[in-house]
Amino acid sequence: MRINYTGKITTKIVQRMKIDGERISALTAYDYIIANMLDEIGIDIILVGDSLGNVFQGQETTIPVTVDEIIYHTKAVRRAVKRALLVVDMPFLSYQISIEDAIRNCGRVLKETGAEAVKIEGGKQILPTIKRLVEVGIPVMGHLGLTPQSIHKFGSYEVRGKVKAEAISILNDAKLLERAGVFSIVLEKIPAALAKKVTQSISIPTIGIGAGPYCDGQILVVYDMLGMFEDFKPKFVREYAQLSKIMKNAFKNYLKDVKLGNFPSKEESF
Repeated sequence: MRINYTGKITTKIVQRMKIDGERISALTAYDYIIANMLDEIGIDIILVGDSLGNVFQGQETTIPVTVDEIIYHTKAVRRAVKRALLVVDMPFLSYQISIEDAIRNCGRVLKETGAEAVKIEGGKQILPTIKRLVEVGIPVMGHLGLTPQSIHKFGSYEVRGKVKAEAISILNDAKLLERAGVFSIVLEKIPAALAKKVTQSISIPTIGIGAGPYCDGQILVVYDMLGMFEDFKPKFVREYAQLSKIMKNAFKNYLKDVKLGNFPSKEESF
């Protein structure tokens, strides 16, 4: 039976959901209107993802996204979010250069936006940074598997963890991240069997994206699941709507009415 979590979602409640067997729902948001809808219907986690570089800015990768841009979008989302846990993706090079830089940038994001946690990509190589962030009171969500900020290192968006050595590394990194203090881990584009093993091996929640059905929760890019972003359609995305077709049809009808002089009508005029 589904447990009803009606109050404000916190990092502790997210962890409790795993214990209770409650599936965690998460989606991305980059603006007030969509964030308001997600919060109203009860999404547990709203992530201001650096995926905004792809779906909002039209960039080929997430790498160009800046801290200032993340702050801008998070401020808009924050104004809508009352219930969900608001998590922010930290952009490329905002936390990798030094622990001091990471604290400064993550602290600035939380301080200026009102977000409640940050998400950071990587495993054992960033453990000292994660430990220090947690020590100073900044909640951290981990991210393993396909880490988009390392796309030039990987060379493609292929599934990670198919090779035994890499699968072992992902599992070990998940355990290390848990010990470092992250409250949850995103597992992106890894085999379902590996995601299941990771999920069963750690006490903190796993949130999958292209990682099969065995994670403690799921996240998708909101424009993908709405069928709005047509440039990239990964296998793991289920389109719950085809809004691109609906929107294009609306735009065409508006264009036609303007050209024919049918809009505005007398009823729509003052």
